[in-house]
Amino acid sequence: MKWEEIGKQPCSIARTLSVLGDRWTMLILRNSFMGIRRFDDFQENLGVTRHVLSERLKRLVEQEILVKVSYIDRQERFEYRLTEKGLDLYPILLTMTTWADKWMDEGLGAPVVYEHKSCGHQFTPTLVCSECKEVISARQVKPMMTNAFYQYLEKNKLA
Repeated sequence: MKWEEIGKQPCSIARTLSVLGDRWTMLILRNSFMGIRRFDDFQENLGVTRHVLSERLKRLVEQEILVKVSYIDRQERFEYRLTEKGLDLYPILLTMTTWADKWMDEGLGAPVVYEHKSCGHQFTPTLVCSECKEVISARQVKPMMTNAFYQYLEKNKLA
């Protein structure tokens, strides 16, 4: 399978990777959540080439994860702001952060902590069951294929 076709699989992870599957995209999103909005600020903070940054921002805009908003009329300068679709990616970044803080902190601890604005407490992101609110771990989850999966197989003559 070619990389360009990965988003056509009946797999939520593959579909997500078809949009977010490279380091620069994830770092752009990280910076967006930290309040960076302008091209030059992304470029300076990340050290990515202008060409690569331009490509990734364009893709995020095409996917409606970021929206391009003019902030200077005469010079056509733009900011990139997270959309609702983009904001919904925050749990992914928090989960990646939690994993890295546990397994890759080199004994130094977390480089960033998170405060819940509503209660004022620092917190560690956790994944919980939407129904019973119990903390979820891999050993407690059973993936089950849906009709959409079987329809994909049938449609693509893979069954």
